[in-house]
Amino acid sequence: MNLRLYDAHNHLQDARFGSDAGVLVSATERVGVTRMVVNGSCEEDWPTVLELARRHPCVLPSFGYHPWYVAERTSHWREELIRFLDVVPSAVGEIGLDCWIANPDLAAQEEMFMWQLRLAAERNLPASIHCLKAWGWLHDLLRDNPRPACGFLLHSYGGSRDMIEPLASLGAYFSLPGYFARAGKERQREVFRHVPSDRLLIETDAPDQLLPDELNQHPLCDLQTGKPLNHPANLAAVYGFAAGLLGEPVEKLAARVEANFVRLFGER
Repeated sequence: MNLRLYDAHNHLQDARFGSDAGVLVSATERVGVTRMVVNGSCEEDWPTVLELARRHPCVLPSFGYHPWYVAERTSHWREELIRFLDVVPSAVGEIGLDCWIANPDLAAQEEMFMWQLRLAAERNLPASIHCLKAWGWLHDLLRDNPRPACGFLLHSYGGSRDMIEPLASLGAYFSLPGYFARAGKERQREVFRHVPSDRLLIETDAPDQLLPDELNQHPLCDLQTGKPLNHPANLAAVYGFAAGLLGEPVEKLAARVEANFVRLFGER
């Protein structure tokens, strides 16, 4: 079965993978991964994301400041972000809001998120958005401010069913991770049964958000700590999980997700 698979969100640049990303990419290509959005999180990892995009045609780079790293920003982070976005066709992300982390600097988060969202809107670049325990806040900011006309991705969407329509009306796509196949994620699975068919995307979030052991087709460990990592080639298993959840053949799902991915992120 030759499927074309699209990973809407991962972190292939993560240092836990080690230095040989080429081996990981080869494994993803063998299972049918056609394109993957590799998301930078801060100034420190943007150069690695760019290098991966230059080496591997399947990589669509995305550059942004994650809300977890607002305290690490330099005084010239805006100029640096623009510089990276100017080099190659890119998306903006991972950006967002997070009220789950300890002692969040909410003012700084909003300032950075809004600046990056405006930049994405000005350039009409898709934005990959992280949100934890901040869905009402995020919705209001998106509603009241310019957004990219092409749309934006809600990575590992964990909001409520009731928020789907209001967010979709603003341009949202909703990305399903394999992590939601785990026990205790029944609410999230039920929410994804109600995502509009033309707004569904699939992601690994590798090296994080592991699938349950029985679905993990590519076991991988951090050589430094021995802790398990999510291999990006597990994308095929995530598609299988999604097809079962939604009650449709994986071939039909793959065609639909491809169309959605291209609509948001563009052609190669």
